Amino acid sequence: MKKIISILGARPQFVKAAVLSRIIKEKNEIEEIIVHTGQHFDQNMSQVFFDEMEIPHPKYNLGINGLSHGAMTGQMLEKIEAVLIKEKPSMVVVYGDTNSTLAGALAAKKLGIMVTHVEAGLRSFNMKMPEEVNRILTDRISDLLLCPTSVSVANLKAEGFASFKSKVIRCGDIMKDSVSYYSKMSASRSDIINELGLNDNEFVLATIHRQENTDDPEKLESIVKALNQISKDSKVLLPLHPRTRAAMERYNLSFEGIVLDPLGYFDMLELLKHCSMVITDSGGLQKEAFFNKKPCIIVREETEWVELSVHGYAKITGHNAQKMISAFDDFNISNIDFEADLYGNEVGIKIYDEIQKMIN
Repeated sequence: MKKIISILGARPQFVKAAVLSRIIKEKNEIEEIIVHTGQHFDQNMSQVFFDEMEIPHPKYNLGINGLSHGAMTGQMLEKIEAVLIKEKPSMVVVYGDTNSTLAGALAAKKLGIMVTHVEAGLRSFNMKMPEEVNRILTDRISDLLLCPTSVSVANLKAEGFASFKSKVIRCGDIMKDSVSYYSKMSASRSDIINELGLNDNEFVLATIHRQENTDDPEKLESIVKALNQISKDSKVLLPLHPRTRAAMERYNLSFEGIVLDPLGYFDMLELLKHCSMVITDSGGLQKEAFFNKKPCIIVREETEWVELSVHGYAKITGHNAQKMISAFDDFNISNIDFEADLYGNEVGIKIYDEIQKMIN
């Protein structure tokens, strides 16, 4: 039986990788070993997280976190290499754009092991983002590039991938499978709507965590100002990332909506189902808003998921308070049709089939 190793480091990667893991287990044709680098370890990555969400436990947990980008990536590279030498897989699978993604791809490639990159071809065209550097380098050394959208395929074509010895496939976005699967569970595993006394479409769900926003006092002040103005018309729920909470205290900013502690995935899904709108600087939440048929205000200067803004499902406002408020007002009077097929269906099985072709 052929063996693959999945390198994961952040909670969203585990949620997405679980789609492929379930298919692998059902087919029983490939052995999968999961390596957790420890990059984004938090209290939610506990036994309950793996058990409740039916996510396979990692065979290896490298425990690497809380370091600079260079130190983190270097330690991951060293420890992942040791695992690969021991396990001798036919392929390494990496997801997204974290330091774990790049370290896993580098370690494999230097040992002559095939690399599959799930979520290949995404570009923000902002080289100040560490994630942009990670995804570009990972793509260049991957053998199988699994793209979520036609835009991501076009990005790779523009970068000359047609002349590289790699296979580029548009398979769709695996997160769509994740949201569909876990949405069936979330109502029975989360009581957050009742706990907070919320009604459908009477509140806005907001998340702010990117360093470009939290580390700049002027940007964060402008964002909080907009959220406070919006909260006069609609309840605004803000699950506070520890970095954001510390920054707001440091800059003496006061939020007038409803502050929540960081939430588990089922709670977030229930809030997404019942909210009227999403305001975020998270890449993943932009798509989850779309999957739940909610308009989204993107508090960044760009997005990797350009099709959302092109089709009118999202508006890019950056940290500009007036643009955020205007986008909120526009969405409030809009009637948006969310029926467009932007991200494919049954993506997990397509990814599985492509991996099978490569290793057999």
